[in-house]
Amino acid sequence: MLTVVTEDGSTPSGSSLLDEIVREGARRMLAAALEAEVNQYIAELADERDDKGRRLVVRNGYHQPRQVTTAAGAVEVKAPRVNDKRLDEATGERKRFSSAILPPWCRKSPKISEVLPLLYLHGLSSGDFVPALEQFLGSSAGLSAATVTRLTQQWQADHTAFMDRDLAEVDYVYVWADGIHLNVRLEEAKACVLVLIGVRADGSKELVALKDGYRESGESWADLLRDCARRGMRAPVLAVGDGALGFWKALAEVFPDTREQRCWVHKTANVLDSMPKSAQPGAKKAIQDIYNAEDRDHAARAIKTFEKLYGAKFPKAVKKITDGQEQLLAFYAFPAEHWIHLRTTNPIESTFSTVRLRTKVTRGAGSRIAALAMVFKLVESAEQRWRAVNAPHLVALVRAGARFEGGRLVERPEILAA
Repeated sequence: MLTVVTEDGSTPSGSSLLDEIVREGARRMLAAALEAEVNQYIAELADERDDKGRRLVVRNGYHQPRQVTTAAGAVEVKAPRVNDKRLDEATGERKRFSSAILPPWCRKSPKISEVLPLLYLHGLSSGDFVPALEQFLGSSAGLSAATVTRLTQQWQADHTAFMDRDLAEVDYVYVWADGIHLNVRLEEAKACVLVLIGVRADGSKELVALKDGYRESGESWADLLRDCARRGMRAPVLAVGDGALGFWKALAEVFPDTREQRCWVHKTANVLDSMPKSAQPGAKKAIQDIYNAEDRDHAARAIKTFEKLYGAKFPKAVKKITDGQEQLLAFYAFPAEHWIHLRTTNPIESTFSTVRLRTKVTRGAGSRIAALAMVFKLVESAEQRWRAVNAPHLVALVRAGARFEGGRLVERPEILAA
């Protein structure tokens, strides 16, 4: 029965009348669905009778009432009971009716089970679920910290399955690589999360691999790349990463044909750290003139200008650019529309800025495996918002070996040479 509304629009229990109507409607619909399910089950077995002609499957009253937490709030359910006297020929035990709508163990809807770990991922501590959601859902049933912990164990299985998946049917033309340090328990102080994000031939971005390791360790990266190759991954055309990574040593070993592109954001930071603060604004502008140049020739001239301006006073800073010029300017050999994506590891950095916010809330995820699983789920959630690269149709041409000069496609080079 619906209660009478008070003058302020609420019911005597303190909830709004609208919420009470929604919950009552949900309760009645659920009760009707359970009755229909049981009636259909009994009707289908109406011909099952014993040697005295009595039906073997009949109604048997109701189970004790229980509360089920649903998206509409806490709903009291009184499920019908079935007396099934049939015997299983294989085991000799009595057969039992089990509701597909409301199993005997069910205390919350699958939608609630899905949303709880998502709320945990996005910053709600497991201990905050009861005070935060009890009033909203009308009950604290199924909202304990232990329940959330049990639900999040599925993430570990999901991460394991992801790292074991077959990569033979996927083609990553570009990849970004970085080692991300997070406030999670990875057992070793210098440990980090090794991340690979790739661009498929259709231009879409996708998480390729995520595991723990050591950012500077070539062996950690080689282990990850070997695993990807073992599962069928083709060599990318171009890899983008920080110049200090052990990744490059591993890449040369596992995928020697892949070209290298150093991240200009990391490079800029490294160069400016070698200069006094008074010189940094001007030097930063000169560096931007290099990677924002209209083509490779202009970029090479901008490097010479940078060397001329700062080489005498800050030779170590200038050397950081001149010694790695080939790897810093590799992106100019690809479509101009892709340059903005290829000159930095921003796809990884922007994604993990939100991951860092969540890991700060958790203050450690309990174990190495749990931490990796949480990070994996956060990245998987962020992946749904990733945009394809500009001019995605050109990615397939890059894989096919098409030539680009000044960022433009050279369709028939033999005619141009003539």
